[in-house]
Amino acid sequence: MIKNATFIKSYADPAMVPKDGLPQVALLGRSNAGKSSLINSITGEPGLAKTSSMPGLTRLINIFSMDKQYELVDLPGYGYAKMSKHQRDRLLDLLSGFLSVAVRLRMAVVILDSRLGATAVDNEVIEQVLRSGIPLLLVANKSDKPSRMELRQIVQSLERTYPNVPIIAHSTVSGDGRGLLLDAFSRAIKVVD
Repeated sequence: MIKNATFIKSYADPAMVPKDGLPQVALLGRSNAGKSSLINSITGEPGLAKTSSMPGLTRLINIFSMDKQYELVDLPGYGYAKMSKHQRDRLLDLLSGFLSVAVRLRMAVVILDSRLGATAVDNEVIEQVLRSGIPLLLVANKSDKPSRMELRQIVQSLERTYPNVPIIAHSTVSGDGRGLLLDAFSRAIKVVD
């Protein structure tokens, strides 16, 4: 568990995120994939990242310090059903912009709703990360929602589609996968360029 997680700052423009400082792990995902809940789960701080019953409210790049060892970068959610195509394209451009200028980024984590697997827009983002060369981790979030068999089928489908990408099933309710996620983050930030 993270002992000291704190919010640092929000940015509207990827170019404004400082180029120097601690290594970073970026979280990407559709607007209702549960990114904020995942942050609160792995940090043990229920209100650290703001959650809402209205998906798609995060429009900024939010940065959190994890034990002053690395930073979690919560990127705006994409693909919410009520979002216009123009808004979605703007958010995808922001994500792309961040990936292209984030010199401290050690891993990109795409958070998927385990009930749905990877949607078309998720696949678009995953391919964008793979093209960038940034190490990628997929998280089948909300893993307590589907049956065990359904979850296994979703994970196997992801493994077939992205055979060289690690996948972790995570539940904020049961805590399953929390330790695996923190271990993956720790290994990623220790990678020397």
